[in-house]
Amino acid sequence: MTAISPSPDDIHPRHPIVAALLSLALPGLGQLYNGEVNKALWLFLGFAFIGAPGETIAALYVPAALMLPLLVLCVLLTFGVWLYAIADAWRSAKNRQIYTRREWQVSGLYALLFIAGNAAIISLFVDTVRPHQVEPFSIPSASMEPSILKGDFLLADKRYNCPNCKGRVEAGDIGLFVYPNDRTAIYIKRVIGLPGDHVTIKGHEVAVNGKSLTRAEPIDGARIVVTEHSGERSWRVQWDKNAADADVDVTVPPGQIFLLGDNRDNTTDSRKFGAVPLSDLVGRARQVWFSRSESGVRWERLGKVVE
Repeated sequence: MTAISPSPDDIHPRHPIVAALLSLALPGLGQLYNGEVNKALWLFLGFAFIGAPGETIAALYVPAALMLPLLVLCVLLTFGVWLYAIADAWRSAKNRQIYTRREWQVSGLYALLFIAGNAAIISLFVDTVRPHQVEPFSIPSASMEPSILKGDFLLADKRYNCPNCKGRVEAGDIGLFVYPNDRTAIYIKRVIGLPGDHVTIKGHEVAVNGKSLTRAEPIDGARIVVTEHSGERSWRVQWDKNAADADVDVTVPPGQIFLLGDNRDNTTDSRKFGAVPLSDLVGRARQVWFSRSESGVRWERLGKVVE
């Protein structure tokens, strides 16, 4: 039996640079150009689902000590799949110099898949992960020191304060919420009073329902550093020694919460803008994934759980 060779007009060699650029644009697209449909699908799925779901698991579902290593691993694996897709597309195209192009292998299909694939990945982050699972935030001010520092980058748990969510709002939570005077801004403060609570502040002492939260500690230079507690939770706050204090006596309205910054004399909080509707609370600070000061990276804060 004589083998039938393809007509020269039917031969369309695969160009390595084209294959590599297609996989650079979207992992798996170069493999599709080379006719490797199954490999193209697996590379795209690996790139898409190691990234968003893997980072979500690292941020929310593993012990705090494993968060940062697993987050780094997910990022490395995602880029590893991407680089492998590029290199594999180049190598495979070099071996396909006698290639019969299939009817569906046209530039319009590659363009359509590029748009659809990137839209699917973006949608996974924008429509699923960020609104309902986890979202990164950067801290531009010192209003939450000493708990959270200016230059910290946080992961916020978005499974919080919503129907059927696991996270119930409790006193002591560090919440992220829509700023009442500018609904395009997200602020971060600590929840002190829940709906119906009676909050009083006299000097450097905060009390909720007549019970003081404050345990005094030694003065640190120009600041008074104290520990506050609610139930089994405790956190450190600081007051300026020479700042003029204003007393507070307020009952938190139904459906609202009272929030304070931990850097009590260098923050804008519920003492100025009032209680915040519970519906405007959008997340709870969970962990520091990166931190940088003017002098460089704060390595000791990477992976720190926010208290």
